[in-house]
Amino acid sequence: MPWILLTLAGIFEIGWAIGLKYTDGFTKLVPTVLTAGSMVISIVLLGLAVKTLPMGTAYAIWTGIGTVGTVILGIVLFAEPVTAMRIGCIALIVTGILGLKFVA
Repeated sequence: MPWILLTLAGIFEIGWAIGLKYTDGFTKLVPTVLTAGSMVISIVLLGLAVKTLPMGTAYAIWTGIGTVGTVILGIVLFAEPVTAMRIGCIALIVTGILGLKFVA
């Protein structure tokens, strides 16, 4: 169960990171409320996950999920560049996430 909570926390981290773009500097009400809600949910789920999981592992995986998801959605939603170096770096982050999960 803590791994599911951690995964959901990472997904909500992606939500608030992408949501920041849509808030237009926190001038748009609905995106701002959704982004703030995603932030709260993400932190609460992370807090629940670290009751059982090692803090360092959980935090690294949480930020890794957020990073990878945000980069991928940045490519899809905002036409950010797709380069071999970016894809390689994403692969390294995913490898690290999987490695930490299997040694925890």
